[in-house]
Amino acid sequence: MTHINTYLTYNGNCREAMTFYQECLGGELFLQTIGESPMADQMPPSMKDCILHSTLTKGALIIMASDMVSEQGLIKGNNVSLMLNCSSEDEIRTFYQKLSEGGQATHHLEDTFWGALFGGLTDKFGNQWLLQFDKNQQ
Repeated sequence: MTHINTYLTYNGNCREAMTFYQECLGGELFLQTIGESPMADQMPPSMKDCILHSTLTKGALIIMASDMVSEQGLIKGNNVSLMLNCSSEDEIRTFYQKLSEGGQATHHLEDTFWGALFGGLTDKFGNQWLLQFDKNQQ
């Protein structure tokens, strides 16, 4: 089955961001630095501790990220959100509270007309998150 994964790009703080997401969401975190990769000799020595690739995996949840910024630099916008469909009310409340620490709540958790508990936030790294728990799926 074809599916899409989230891939985030950072400018030197990928390890910090992905560790934060692991603390918030749980799961297994894989981090590979440029210095640990076959491309280490092709990159400036100052980049050896930068993250070439990382993956946070928890069941079907997969978030990937890197410090490999393109030549035009890192450009953040509000055109991408990470959507978390949570499996319980406790889970959505926990994730919302943890992810919003140091960030900004943009839409507090509330019951919706479509039968879900829904909210939105911008985390301390500037990433947009939408969280939903469909109460009809209980």
